[in-house]
Amino acid sequence: MFLPVYRAATQSLAPFSGLFLRRRAQRGKEDLARLDERRGRPGLMRPAGRLAWLHGASVGEGLALLPLVDRLIAKGFHVLVTTGTVTSARILDQRLPSGAFHQYAPLDAPRFIERFLDHWRPDLFLLAESEIWPNMICAVHARAIPIASVNARLSARSFRRWRLAPGFISALLSRIDICLAQSEDDAARLLQLGAPRVHAAGNLKYDVEAPPADPARLRALYAAIGPRPVWIAASTHSGEEALALLAHKHLARQFPNLLTVLAPRHDARGDEITLLARETGLEAAQRSRGEPPNSATQVYVADTMGELGLFYRLSNAIFVGKSLMGRGGQNPIEPAKLGSAILHGPHVGNFVDVYAALDLAGGAFVVNDADELARRLAVLFGDPGALRRAADASRDSVAAMSGASDRVMRAIEPYFAAMIVSGQ
Repeated sequence: MFLPVYRAATQSLAPFSGLFLRRRAQRGKEDLARLDERRGRPGLMRPAGRLAWLHGASVGEGLALLPLVDRLIAKGFHVLVTTGTVTSARILDQRLPSGAFHQYAPLDAPRFIERFLDHWRPDLFLLAESEIWPNMICAVHARAIPIASVNARLSARSFRRWRLAPGFISALLSRIDICLAQSEDDAARLLQLGAPRVHAAGNLKYDVEAPPADPARLRALYAAIGPRPVWIAASTHSGEEALALLAHKHLARQFPNLLTVLAPRHDARGDEITLLARETGLEAAQRSRGEPPNSATQVYVADTMGELGLFYRLSNAIFVGKSLMGRGGQNPIEPAKLGSAILHGPHVGNFVDVYAALDLAGGAFVVNDADELARRLAVLFGDPGALRRAADASRDSVAAMSGASDRVMRAIEPYFAAMIVSGQ
């Protein structure tokens, strides 16, 4: 009952999509030059041969698909990756290999989805994590294109909400050929909601390569900073920068030549953070303005897109944000892969398993405020052996949890065989 109602509602709203998208573009949430892609009009020609379509919501989901992109290309596919955010488009344009390309996902209205499918004609559809778009799933299923939900997750809270509409969610999940869940708990919840074929394959994010860094830029930063103690506060959110600056002031009493690098989650906040640092009485430089750190710089604001891999390599001590202000935490896997001791607040509900493993191995440490952050950094800076052991434990922990991409590929292998039989 709900599917026809949803389809009719989204169809009736489609004529207003232009106004909706332009308003979002005014707020920086859409790429004005590529709005047609959101209405299913392609920005590129379809390459000849087999095409796999992979979809993730934003940055994290898109990056988690990268190990599958490489493996699908090795199997002879061209790979189309869609996401819905400007930031994810910019980062994926930098990270996708030859043989893969990015487009914005069409809005979930029937005419846009059909237009998208008419052009791209995918042979396989993989959707990541908790992405459940009814028109998208129904249209792909109607064309007999295999659908796999990869890195699938379903929180207890979402599970309770979906149980209020059991027929609706069951009708959608029954159209997905296979659900490959991040954990046994996710798998159990998906089965209860009506997914017919579910396996726990693990988390693809453990298989993503560490973010790249331009060697020349890295050498320039090393030369500018010199042999100073450096720590990075990465992917910070509003309120956390003030705590990091306070921690810097505490820590600088013991390490007067300390450099703190602040890399906010949203680079547009760079001016705000630089002003805050200066109002706190600290000498700050801002990367987006072309200001290199010098011997007098106490705080370096790393407010550029796609350079986290560069900053992660500057230090073996990384604070990962969105964890002190109670918003669920950011992903610590990338700095852990590069061999960094991880510091984080208590609020890591978005990545419970990985933080628990890192904490248990001694590769990560919980801090509850600026004082604890400064004290933990002082211990690590004061004992290079302890810092090295924590960094090694961090890297080894995430390495031990890898392998999901190979399990996913084995699970979807039968669909490749079916394509060969059918002549695709």
